[in-house]
Amino acid sequence: MKEHPGALDKRRDYLMSMFHALYAALGPSHWWPAVTPFEIAVGAILTQNTQWNNVEQAITNLRSANVLEPYSMYHMPAEQLSAFIRPSGFFRLKTLRLKQFLLFLRDSCNFQIEKLAQRPMNELRILLLQINGIGPETADSILLYALKLPTFVVDSYTRRLSARHMLVPENISYEDLRRFYMDALPHDPDLFNEYHALIVRANKTWCLKKAGNCIACPLQHMLIKAI
Repeated sequence: MKEHPGALDKRRDYLMSMFHALYAALGPSHWWPAVTPFEIAVGAILTQNTQWNNVEQAITNLRSANVLEPYSMYHMPAEQLSAFIRPSGFFRLKTLRLKQFLLFLRDSCNFQIEKLAQRPMNELRILLLQINGIGPETADSILLYALKLPTFVVDSYTRRLSARHMLVPENISYEDLRRFYMDALPHDPDLFNEYHALIVRANKTWCLKKAGNCIACPLQHMLIKAI
């Protein structure tokens, strides 16, 4: 069922008010911390089911060995790659996922990941989702942060904050939550990048898992205005 334009405008205004309030309180996020688009993609795969500091150690291992580029990593024995990324946890499984992604890079762009940005985003997203071990959040992280394409990354942090503001049900699906933001907001990759980063930072600062510190949160005044 198509949404009434007035309701969509109201949602956009509310979401942008949230963005500006968080940005004023937290400042720029400078996400994603990485040197190259390929490093971002590797980080997006490694960060599945682990803390970012563990991923940073794995990335440091790869960088120190001068193998943090697709051609070298593709030809690296799986056992060696597993040893480098061991700090990220589930290292054997993640080795398989990285190898599948590297095979995709070989066949789709001859290891030149930047060239993927020339493809239509929706088409490319479908191709990424066909890679074993790459789900929607990882695919959208690669598209947005590595390739600077306008897709909105959502996660448990997005769901928690959105549900507490009564914007969406707690059990909303990934795709429905992604559309909730993308249908209303301008398709600007810089905006999507900063917005998701601010949501994550807000969750870690105020909107905690067990109980939110709503009184201190810069979005507190917006709770009663949720749409």
